[in-house]
Amino acid sequence: MSKPQEYSKVPVAAGDDPSSSATVKVYGRRWPMLLIFSACMLVNCFQWVQYCIVPTIVAGYYGVGSTAVDFTSVVYLLVFVPCIFPVSFILDRLGLRWATLLGAGLTAVGSWVKVFSAAPDRFAVTFTGQALVAAGQVFQLTSSPRMAAVWFGPEQVATACSIGVFGNQLGISLGFLLIPLAVGTHRLADGGLDAAAVGRDLSRMFYTVAGVTSCAFVVALLFFRSEPPLPPSVAQARQRGGGPGADFGGSLRRLLANSSYRLHLLAYGINVGMYNTLCTVLGQLVVNSFQNEEVFAGRVGLIIVLVGTFGSMAFGYILDKTHKYKETSLAIYVFTLLGWIAFSLSVQSQSHVLVYISATLLGWFMGGYMPVGFEVGAELTYPEPEGTATGLLFIPPSLLGLLFTLLLGQLTAVLGDLWACLALSSFLVVGCGLTAAMRRDYRRLAANRGDSPQDGKPAGTTKL
Repeated sequence: MSKPQEYSKVPVAAGDDPSSSATVKVYGRRWPMLLIFSACMLVNCFQWVQYCIVPTIVAGYYGVGSTAVDFTSVVYLLVFVPCIFPVSFILDRLGLRWATLLGAGLTAVGSWVKVFSAAPDRFAVTFTGQALVAAGQVFQLTSSPRMAAVWFGPEQVATACSIGVFGNQLGISLGFLLIPLAVGTHRLADGGLDAAAVGRDLSRMFYTVAGVTSCAFVVALLFFRSEPPLPPSVAQARQRGGGPGADFGGSLRRLLANSSYRLHLLAYGINVGMYNTLCTVLGQLVVNSFQNEEVFAGRVGLIIVLVGTFGSMAFGYILDKTHKYKETSLAIYVFTLLGWIAFSLSVQSQSHVLVYISATLLGWFMGGYMPVGFEVGAELTYPEPEGTATGLLFIPPSLLGLLFTLLLGQLTAVLGDLWACLALSSFLVVGCGLTAAMRRDYRRLAANRGDSPQDGKPAGTTKL
């Protein structure tokens, strides 16, 4: 491991009182901690699309409708609303280690429940396991900005957050790639499914995933830690020293009173809600236009998410170097809108090449937005705890993702796939407007540049 980077003692409160100072260090072990965290997120998010990417196979095997299959993905959104406040409270009070272990533990337990669901009459069992895994994701996604902030210095925090989210996106992309290969169609001569063969495929997949998630939990249990002995940045030194974030209820009130953060909440909710909807209905959209091409649908999903993974790291690096949070967010939003329109048109073109090209454009920007949104939220709300600020960020995407999924289904029945998708793009136009209206109120950046908090107020603002 590299030698820790050490800085001079820095003030953690107003004024230059030497008694109110601390040494700031950046530890080399931050990278193994980030790797463990990302791995736990990967094995969870792999399961988000475990059913909806092969919708006809799952519906035929379990004897359920397409809506039930969609809800195996939508349940990831539904559990956020009731779970987000207790999870944020646990993260803020018990720390990153407990939040990570609870997330990894629920993922492992849910995966083992699904092991016992490889039978046509056990859809309720498999859905229960999926719901437990979804609850585990609440801990992990909420913890991503916290992981970056408590382990990484101010010039790496956005990149680290992007790498943390990398586990989320890589898990989804592997699900798109591997699940259609692992679960074969196994059609009989009369066009029906060979239930015995599909059941064997599902059982093999469930056991494999359960084993991998259990290994991830054990590694986190043995090696993962909440935070380093000394803070990595001035902002973290101040946050450890106490301040507004110590009161959970008060923190919620202050967050909701922040006008720029409220605009960001809605803009983030629209963008990520559309992303959640796309991942949920992608299999059906592609298979409707490319009959019985579940593997192709999986490859399209792989491109969208995998390209988004690299986009998120690129945008994280840009934020660390430029600190242009609003400009970066707005540019991503505009190109996400263009990518959505291009993808909607290409799916109807019957051209594999055009679908791949538009999926690349859409994935780079829409998939790259999530960690940028985390960092914008952290900048607007410092010194409130990252877990609480991020937790609130995930409520609008959960509700809007469910709304968009249901709305797309209704619009598709009336207008068809193309016009339904184009109609839904109007929400992205609204998101662009909300982002443009947001003020450049970069409080964490101001703190790291040396501004001091006064009278319990945020550390200052930077309007760039």
